[in-house]
Amino acid sequence: MPDIDALEALLAGEIEGFGRISELRKFDTGQSNPTYLIVTADRRFVLRAKPPGQLLKSAHQVDREFRVMRALAGTDVPVPQVHYLSPEESVIGRMFFVMEHLDGRILWDPALPELPGSERQAIYDAMVEALAALHDVDIEAAGLSDFGRPGNYFERQLKRWSEQYRASVIDPIPDMDALIDWLSENLPEDDGQVSLVHGDFRMDNMIFAKDSATILGVLDWELSTLGHPYADLSYQCMQLRLPHDSTFKGLGGLDRAALGIPSEEDYVATYCRLRGIDRIDNWRFYLAFAFFRLGAILQGVLKRAVDGNASNPERAREMGRAIPLIASEAMDVIRNG
Repeated sequence: MPDIDALEALLAGEIEGFGRISELRKFDTGQSNPTYLIVTADRRFVLRAKPPGQLLKSAHQVDREFRVMRALAGTDVPVPQVHYLSPEESVIGRMFFVMEHLDGRILWDPALPELPGSERQAIYDAMVEALAALHDVDIEAAGLSDFGRPGNYFERQLKRWSEQYRASVIDPIPDMDALIDWLSENLPEDDGQVSLVHGDFRMDNMIFAKDSATILGVLDWELSTLGHPYADLSYQCMQLRLPHDSTFKGLGGLDRAALGIPSEEDYVATYCRLRGIDRIDNWRFYLAFAFFRLGAILQGVLKRAVDGNASNPERAREMGRAIPLIASEAMDVIRNG
C-alpha cells in the first residue's frame, strides 16, 4: 500500500485543489497494473501503478496509458481526465499516474443480464461507435505519430507476443505452438492501414453512465499503440466467442438474437458502415491472432502469479488455466472459420 502522507504531499503540489486523503484502497479487479481509489474531501481520483518486482520488457507501460488518454481529450473517444504522471522512481517506489474517477458502472457480463432486452442493443451500439471513433482519430493531430513502429503490424505483434509467450511459458501447450506456426505461415500482406488501437477493447474496460448506454470513459490503455484497426475489432469479437460459462464470460453458447444482442456479422457490418468499409478480408486470420494474443497475455499473468508479482494471484491462476481453452478455440477458428 502506498505511503499516504508522502503521496498526499506530492499530489497536493501537482493537482490543484487536491485536498487531504481520507481514503486510499486498492480495487480488487484488474490484473496488469495495481489500481487504487483515492478519496479526498471533495473529489475522487484513481491511481494506477506499475506492479512491483521484475517485469517483462515493454510490459506495464503506465506512461503510455497516460499519454494516450491525454492525447484523446477533446476527441470523440471518451476517456477520463488525467492529472499527473510520476517518474520511474516515485514516492511509492514505481511509476504511476493519477486520473479522475468516473461515477458510472462497469458491465462485467456481455450478456447484460442486469438490463432488459430492449436496452442491450444500445450498449453494443455505443461500443462499436467508440471503436470506430478511435480508429478514425487523426493520429498526427493528436500528437501520436510516433506512438508505434512502422511496418506490418501483425508481423510485429506476432513476433512480440511469441517472444513474450515463450519467455513466460511454464508447461508446454501444443495448440499454442501450432497456432504460432499457422499464424506465421498465413500472415496477410500489409494493406497499409494504420490507426490508434486500444489493444484490450472490451465491455468491462469501459465505464458506462448509470442510467444510459453512454460511455463515460474507455479505460486500460496499457497495450495501445499505432497498428491495424482490425486487431481491436477481431479482439472484441474473439472475446464474445468465448464460452459464457468460462472465466471470461463470453457469449459462446448463448442465443444472441433472443437476448437482443447483435450477431458478430451484424456487429462487424455496423463497424464497416461507420467507417465506410465495404468488407473485411482475412477475418479468420484476425480472429485466430486475437485468440493467440490473449493466450500470450494470460501466460504472462500466470507467470507473474507463480513468481509472486500478480495484482490478484488467485484470479491470475484461474485465468492462466484457461490458456489451453483459448488455444483450442483458435485452432477451431482455423479449421472451421
